[in-house]
Amino acid sequence: MNDSGFAADKPSLLERLSALLAPEPEDRAELVALLRAAHGRELLDADILAIIEGALQISDMRVRDIMVPRSQMDVLQIDDSMETIAAFAVKTAHSRFPVVCDGKDNVVGIMLAKDLLRYFAGREFKLRETLRPAVFIPESKPLDVLLREFRLSRNHMAIVVDEYGGVAGLVTIEDVLEQIVGEIEDEYDYDDDDDILPDQTGRCRVKATTTIGDFNDAFATAFNDEGVDTIGGFLIRHLGRLPRRDEAITIDGLCFRVLRADGRRIYTLLVDHGPASPEAEAEAASA
Repeated sequence: MNDSGFAADKPSLLERLSALLAPEPEDRAELVALLRAAHGRELLDADILAIIEGALQISDMRVRDIMVPRSQMDVLQIDDSMETIAAFAVKTAHSRFPVVCDGKDNVVGIMLAKDLLRYFAGREFKLRETLRPAVFIPESKPLDVLLREFRLSRNHMAIVVDEYGGVAGLVTIEDVLEQIVGEIEDEYDYDDDDDILPDQTGRCRVKATTTIGDFNDAFATAFNDEGVDTIGGFLIRHLGRLPRRDEAITIDGLCFRVLRADGRRIYTLLVDHGPASPEAEAEAASA
């Protein structure tokens, strides 16, 4: 009981950890070393240790370190037809879309994919009337500050601008959280230990981290691994850039479709014996 007559609060996990980790660390490096020692003594499991380390690291990171760059942004034009908007939303499978006017540097608002339910239900839908205000942030903003602002404002997406006011990219709350808890899986992720996983159609889902040697063995190809180690790195070298999500590329009779990627790396590929459609190849060539 405390002086007010109420039971004293139980010590928090952080307070208990602090007591166990005495003497107090003098800097972050010592704190991390003590946390790892606690893990070695089985006071912390590996997942908790990774989350704590991730939370510590984001205070040293800036928005520019994790943002999806301008060239990789999926945007809607304010004057797009409803058929175009609906098809694009289904194809990209995002929950939020920046809406632009006369180019990506003029973001006029954010459309939520759930607002399209009115259109699919046959009700009247006017894009301009459904837009949410866009939030603009500098690319130098610390990630821990951004996460706090996301939580307080209940925004999930921000447009990143450079020092001249031009659009540099975008960042979402998921991008920030993945720096703490690791990659957040979606419907294209799988838990199998195999890097190459056939599906029911005869195609294969392939992790982008699959070594080129393993890929060559599985698909009877002879891709050159000079300068790169993984099939994801091979595709980036072949294109000279990062491919976009759902982009299709044909190489030596194999069609590679990007199932999951962001502005920094490729995660998952769908590989099929057969060329991509002419439309997909033309789109990739013009990107």
